[in-house]
Amino acid sequence: MSTRAQPLKTSYSPDTAVSAAQRVLGGRDLFSLWFSLGVGLMVLQTGALLAPGLGLAGALAAIFLGTLVGVLLLASVGVIGSDTGLSAMAALRLTLGRGAGSVPALLNLLQLIGWGSFEIIVMRDAASLLGTRAFGEGSLGSNPWLWTVFFGGLATLLAVTGPLTFVRKVLRKWGIWLLLAACLWLTWNLFAKADLTTLWNTAGDGSMDLATGFDIAIAMPLSWLPLIADYSRFGKRAKSVFGGTAVGFFIGNFWLMSLGVAYTLAFAPSGEVNALLLALAGAGLGIPLLLILLDETENAFADIHSAAVSTSLLSGLKVEHLALAIGMICTLIACLAPLAQYQNFLLLIGSVFAPLFGVVLMDHFVLRRRSAQVEPRAVHWSALLAWLGGVCLYHVLANLYPQIGATLPALLVAGLLYYLIERVLNRDPGTARA
Repeated sequence: MSTRAQPLKTSYSPDTAVSAAQRVLGGRDLFSLWFSLGVGLMVLQTGALLAPGLGLAGALAAIFLGTLVGVLLLASVGVIGSDTGLSAMAALRLTLGRGAGSVPALLNLLQLIGWGSFEIIVMRDAASLLGTRAFGEGSLGSNPWLWTVFFGGLATLLAVTGPLTFVRKVLRKWGIWLLLAACLWLTWNLFAKADLTTLWNTAGDGSMDLATGFDIAIAMPLSWLPLIADYSRFGKRAKSVFGGTAVGFFIGNFWLMSLGVAYTLAFAPSGEVNALLLALAGAGLGIPLLLILLDETENAFADIHSAAVSTSLLSGLKVEHLALAIGMICTLIACLAPLAQYQNFLLLIGSVFAPLFGVVLMDHFVLRRRSAQVEPRAVHWSALLAWLGGVCLYHVLANLYPQIGATLPALLVAGLLYYLIERVLNRDPGTARA
């Protein structure tokens, strides 16, 4: 089978390493994917959160540092997918053991269904607002039900076709160029209409410190840790996986989050989401914002596809069939369910993944030295203990010392704790997993 025909295959086993013939994504493909996933309405809105408290200069510093550290961690986890050829949740079994590996898979499924639904809601609300502005209240273009079904259906279709078809047939050929054009247009509009010198010299109101801004910025790339190996497992080489992921996500996330800060300070000082969207809609007749709105579908696609991979790992059903079912569930939730309380649950689940990947990174790169040859083990208790310690530290810091952040310290301490436990037990991590 030729490499041109191979990417059209969509059915892959999440608990079996993909073959060498299926590893077809190069650095350019991964750059396109992660630049696209680093761009979106939620990224713009996150930038808007930083604007009042830090001002332009402080917010850009927090975004630069948070995104830089975050993408280095994200790309490193991507290399694990490339090294093992396994999906994200299957690769965790190498560290946690066969039995314990089902726990993060179930948590990942729950959070991805929630975030997939939330992405559809964000797109629905933005499109309805823009439709009302363009066509008037009560028009077909302002109907939230119509936009919910449209964006839910589009994200589900992308998830069913699979990551290879989407990246190589959509993003690489034309999607990346449209997205770049939209970002460039919004940047040009900002420079043409805003007094950036005045904004740069205007300090924030002090309601947020740099450490908190850093924690918010780093949360964006780290939120993709439980998903990245689902895509990097198809990478040709670890070097291209790391470089394409890190550079692509850094440029997209830093660019769009910075635009969110600048547009908020220049055109929407109230900080309200609707005010920011309307300010963005004023650039280029709203076309750049429309392209970014469509790009948000790719975030929902990633949520739905990876939720299907996690479910397949638990159930043994085909990924593409599960993607269809999960996409329908996300769309239904977006139509009917209020997510105000569910978002708190999602944040609680998300807090377990930062320390988990501190353990996984330490295990893969330091203890096993990137080897995927691990003897099967039901439960790896030292990994679970270090993970639990990181989760506890996360919640202590989040509740008692929020000013220093919780995500990065929990990740680092969990990894270090795992290393110390393994050394105390004097195990050879390459063989002592029987």
